[in-house]
Amino acid sequence: MLETLMLSRIQFAANISFHILFPAITIALGWFLVYFKLRYQFSGEAVWMRIYRFWVKVFALSFALGVVSGITMSFQFGTNWPGFMETVGNIAGPLLGYEILTAFFMEATFLGIMLFGFNRVRPWVHTLATILVAVGTTLSAFWILVLNSWMQTPQGFEMIDGVAHPTNWKEIIFTPSMPYRLAHVLIGSGLTAAFLIAGLSAYRILKGDRKKAPRSALKSAIFLGAFLAPLQAFVGDLHGLNTLEHQPQKVAAMEGIWETQKGAPLLLFAVPDEESRSNHYEIGIPKLASLILTHELDGEIQGLNEFVGEHPPVAPVFYAFRVMVGVGLLMIAVSWLAAYQLKKRGGTSIWLNRGLVAMTFSGWVATLAGWYVSEIGRQPYIVDGVLRTADAVTAIAPGNVMLSLAAYLSIYGILLIVYIRTLLHMANKAVGVEEHSDYQRAGSRVIPELSTQ
Repeated sequence: MLETLMLSRIQFAANISFHILFPAITIALGWFLVYFKLRYQFSGEAVWMRIYRFWVKVFALSFALGVVSGITMSFQFGTNWPGFMETVGNIAGPLLGYEILTAFFMEATFLGIMLFGFNRVRPWVHTLATILVAVGTTLSAFWILVLNSWMQTPQGFEMIDGVAHPTNWKEIIFTPSMPYRLAHVLIGSGLTAAFLIAGLSAYRILKGDRKKAPRSALKSAIFLGAFLAPLQAFVGDLHGLNTLEHQPQKVAAMEGIWETQKGAPLLLFAVPDEESRSNHYEIGIPKLASLILTHELDGEIQGLNEFVGEHPPVAPVFYAFRVMVGVGLLMIAVSWLAAYQLKKRGGTSIWLNRGLVAMTFSGWVATLAGWYVSEIGRQPYIVDGVLRTADAVTAIAPGNVMLSLAAYLSIYGILLIVYIRTLLHMANKAVGVEEHSDYQRAGSRVIPELSTQ
């Protein structure tokens, strides 16, 4: 049987993997809703309200699952990782509290107005509620990433009797990695939401939906995706340089570099072997890793052998990094091709629409891969250089952890299937709905309570 440490790590990974899927959508989808609502408000074109009404339901569903799965995350600090809060609770506790006070309450308060206030409040109040919900989701991401960034590059504290005490909250909040991590996650959410919107819109078009709504939504998502995808590559490069400075062992694992060397190759493929501390079946481009990371062809990169006992498991970090980059490059190619077709032809081809459907959840894949690189890459520490993961884990029996892990996996698997099936049901239902005449009264304050999309 696996030991308690590994089971607890797997359980936390399962929880965070499921939870992060939904904030990855709602952070950016909230701002998409603001855009759709403002387009309706200023243009008076009813199609934008139909788009808004469809995607606000997706937002509500995603938000609900994010809240439910987020609650279990806090439970685990006590059940599986008591050493974490005992050691760094003076810092982690307030940061999590700030997230609830400044972000979650705002989201929860104005979400009701956004969902049910169409005919009950003035249009500007409803628009303001939509904006505040979007601000709340972004603030929530900010505080969570502040804590995560502090765990990656901790500063602004002192250790007294084995407990971290804050000495400078400005340094705690604005750690060296925080700006890069925040930008990377926010842009990633934008891409996740953009490809979700593009994928479901393309699905509706392939199903024979001839209404304007899916085409307008598709166009909005594609052009944003075409802008954000290369921007993400640029920000990712900056983030990588920052990581090289503060966590060189993580970068060495990402690149599969064992020996410190100048002119390190960029490995397109390899099979890392930790027993022999080498790679098998390497396929690489000479000197390109050094060029990317140091901006010099003969730049020196520290190898994993400089960090024996202090570096993460190599294979999962190595492979996850290549999945993240590969999906990102695919996003650039597909979004640019779709943007080109939209500009030249006014629409996308049937084959490209099928490709967009296939990439509906590609943002999830890239997000999870990037999260694994970041979190596994911090091992063997839960707070880099401060608290080892093994020192924070619970002492309960492995069988108890296995039981809760099995329950989590079963529930999350069912919820994920139901979530995706619900999205497809909503898209199929929207295909068969005729446009309602009341929507043609675009200047009217009254918005009909119906499911027309």
